[in-house]
Formats: sequence, C-alpha cells, structure tokens
Amino acid sequence: MGLSPPSFAIANAMKKREFLAGAVALGASVPVFAKPGAAGASAASAPASTPLVTLSGAIARHNRGAVDPALDQLFHKQLVQFDAAYALDFAMLTRMPAQTIRPTLEYDAKPHTLRGPRLADVLVQAGAPSNPLTQVLLRAIDGYVVATTVGQVREYGFLLATHIDDKPLALGGLGPLWAVYDPAGIPALAGKPLKEQFTLCPWGVYHIQINAVS
Repeated sequence: MGLSPPSFAIANAMKKREFLAGAVALGASVPVFAKPGAAGASAASAPASTPLVTLSGAIARHNRGAVDPALDQLFHKQLVQFDAAYALDFAMLTRMPAQTIRPTLEYDAKPHTLRGPRLADVLVQAGAPSNPLTQVLLRAIDGYVVATTVGQVREYGFLLATHIDDKPLALGGLGPLWAVYDPAGIPALAGKPLKEQFTLCPWGVYHIQINAVS
C-alpha cells in the first residue's frame, strides 16, 4: 500500500490552479532555515547559466545566498524566504541520468513522451534528508504549491521533466520544468478520471522547499 498524500496536499491539489492567494500564504508559513557556514556554502559550484530551479530548507548543499528582495522578485512576491539555497541550471539537470515516461496527459488526452531526471535524484543532489516522511513543497511560477513527501516522490516515480516529445519544455507552456509522473503505473491513481490523475504535478516548477521531520 502506497503512501497517502498529506491532507494539506490534497486540499491544494483539489483546488488545482484556481487560486494563488492560498499558495502564496502557504509559502509565507514555510520556516526559514539558518544560513550555513562557509564550508557548506562552498560545497557545490554555482550554475554556469540561468538557474531553473532552486531548492532550499533542510538541504546539505548550497551554491547561492539569501533571497534578495529587490532582485529576486518572484521569490519576494510569493513570500519565499531562505538564507542559502541550491540552484540548478539546464545543463546541471540534463547531466543527471534521465528517465522517460509516456503518460496520457489531462490537457489534450493524448500520450506524450516526457524526459528528465528523477525528482528523487534532484533531492539527493541537493542533500535533502532521505527520511520518507520529509516534506517536499513544489512551487510553480504562478504560485501554485503542491505538498508531498520524499517517500511519495520515490513511490510515484516523479520526474523533474525537462523535455516533452524530444523538445525542451517551454516557458509559457508546461516548462521549463514539470514535476510529473505516469499515473498509469500508480494503482492509487490509475482508475481515477484523467483530470484527477495529475493533481500533484505542478508545471513551471521553480522552487522546491524541503522541510525535515523530527
């Protein structure tokens, strides 16, 4: 029997992308973790090009500093706060081992090939805790937030997809990154209506918050 989504994940998922204020408020409730020492901050090199996704919270690796309220406008407007984080660009993501899935998507009811690194591997890359109960908040560019866990990320086989049908996911479409799985391989989702199978799959993911559990 698989892990059940946290109750607040279900609430967010059912509302889908119909409102942003609640998601932004959720971002405000996320704790800010203390700034790591110099050794932790220098453990990973900074991206060579534009960062696409930033992980913060209970992670061991860092390659950037705190949110700048003047220049990090999307973080600032969505009330994302951190003292240090780990950012990945397109090259860093595509250097990771890629997986391919071919789900039938809710948007056009057609199968599409999606490719990218496993989200679980991205979490490991940033030094997230391995505890399956560790909370993972996936935040999209429109403010939509999905709450899941490390265990569910593994169980559902989430990808952080970079490509669709062999083309990079576009900003303005479903990209540049999409946290997505294939519902056909997940017993808890396979029998649901297509529109309900992707409620934990935010497109346009740009920030991932990791919250440790005691």
